[in-house]
Order: sequence, then C-alpha cells, then structure tokens
Amino acid sequence: MNNFICPKCSGHLRVGEHLIFKVKNQKKQSGIVLMHPEIGNYSSTRHPSLEIAEGEILEFFCPLCNTSLQSDIHKNLAHVILEEKDGKNHDVYFSQISGEHSTYETSGDSLRIAGENAGRYTYFKLGDKFRTYL
Repeated sequence: MNNFICPKCSGHLRVGEHLIFKVKNQKKQSGIVLMHPEIGNYSSTRHPSLEIAEGEILEFFCPLCNTSLQSDIHKNLAHVILEEKDGKNHDVYFSQISGEHSTYETSGDSLRIAGENAGRYTYFKLGDKFRTYL
C-alpha cells in the first residue's frame, strides 16, 4: 500500500482506501472530501451539504496542519507526495477544479500523466530543469 503525505507537515493523508482532504469551495464553505488513492481514479465522496459545482475551483488543504496544498507549478493544481512501499517518493499534482481530470506523478526525470484533461498543464520540474511533456 502506497502512502500519500502532506508536503508541508509530512502527515499521512491516506486512511484505508481513501485520501482525506479538507476543501473549501468558492462560497468559502469547508468540508472533508474522500478521494480514491489510485492515480487516474477520480471517484470521491463528500457530505451532501458541501456544495461543489462542476468546473468550480476548489482549494485543497491538509486535514492535519490545515496548510494549503496549492502547488507552485500552477494555482489550479494541488501537490502531495506519494511514498512507495520501498521508500521512494514521487511528487503528485492533481487538478483542484471539480470535474477536471488531470493528475501528474513526477520522479527524477520521469513524468506519468493521467486523466482526459491532462493536456491543460504541461510544464513540470523534472530533475533539475523545467520541461514540457507535450
């Protein structure tokens, strides 16, 4: 089982079969969202009182340290760390826009992409340089 870690506090974000995030919508309502940990699987669960419209820009936070997970690559992407069983770490970026399926896993000079909307963000730090993948 791979772990997902907050890049700020190093807290574990995976519990069982879910990644746990605090999110804030554009109306400033906050709530917990449970997401599937498999990259490319965009299923999620939330309480129905948290209103999220298709295409709405959300803000993802670590539920432990309450720090924003917004990436330094693009304001629409959140950033977490994937820790494999063997101890290798990968940076994972995913879209904070509801319904937009874009996920990127980077490690050293490699980039793995997932989601039908992945072409919207094409500029990533690979190794010591920024490169486009398209």
